[in-house]
Amino acid sequence: MRREEHNAMEKFAHYIKSIEIDSLWSNRKHVYWKLRPDVNILSGSNGVGKSTIINRSAAHLKMMRECVVTSNPEEGVHISFYPEDATMIHFDVISSIDRPVLNSELLGRISGADVRTELDWQLYHLQRRYLNYQVNVGNRIISLLTSSNPEEQKLAAELTKPKKIFQDLIDELFAPTAKTIVRSRNEIFFSQYGEEITPYMLSSGEKQLLVIMLTALVMENRPGVLLMDEPEVSLHIEWQQRLITLIRTLNPNVQIILCTHSPAIIMDGWMDAVTEIEEITK
Repeated sequence: MRREEHNAMEKFAHYIKSIEIDSLWSNRKHVYWKLRPDVNILSGSNGVGKSTIINRSAAHLKMMRECVVTSNPEEGVHISFYPEDATMIHFDVISSIDRPVLNSELLGRISGADVRTELDWQLYHLQRRYLNYQVNVGNRIISLLTSSNPEEQKLAAELTKPKKIFQDLIDELFAPTAKTIVRSRNEIFFSQYGEEITPYMLSSGEKQLLVIMLTALVMENRPGVLLMDEPEVSLHIEWQQRLITLIRTLNPNVQIILCTHSPAIIMDGWMDAVTEIEEITK
């Protein structure tokens, strides 16, 4: 089957209903995780397979997106969607570890960006998506403003709100270090004490939070899934507590699937979204 034909047949899901893994690495345990449509938090001690479940699920979704296949692309992994006849889902995977990027050839192809770590690499790609997001929103605004329908013209103002909410939230969260987003720029830049700085100059925690929130924004309020492996890494405790609410403020339609060691992640009303890994393995 040709790629174009495969794309034409895709029906996108609202959310993931369940993740099933036939054998969880060396311990040979079977995993069946029935998911909520909003927030799902996997908890457990070190070494029991939390990250493996997230990473194998992400690999499955990536191979479904990148390969022309109709059967299960990641051996032993089965993901069911809602609605059941959906063949794909919009998704993003966020890596929280700020390791150095070792591929010097890759870095050499990037001009005008000081990309040194994996978080920098994610930010570099998100800058491109942020530009596309603004173009898409701008085109929709033009279409609505030129409509003869007064109700559609009123909707144009609503389309600008998510970007402003994102900018206001980032300014609030970064206020202790006097960083604010430069709103006259199309790309993300910051002002600090009168000087302009790039996102690559932020601390690891600031980069990580920016990656998460920018990803939520550029999903454009679509249903989809956000997978995160220990997103609390490098984040201040107050940011950890607010993280899920911040994401859902920018995209209330996103399904969040994450694993964590931090009790702070659930402190903003998400205790009932926690699943212990022992509950889903046998």
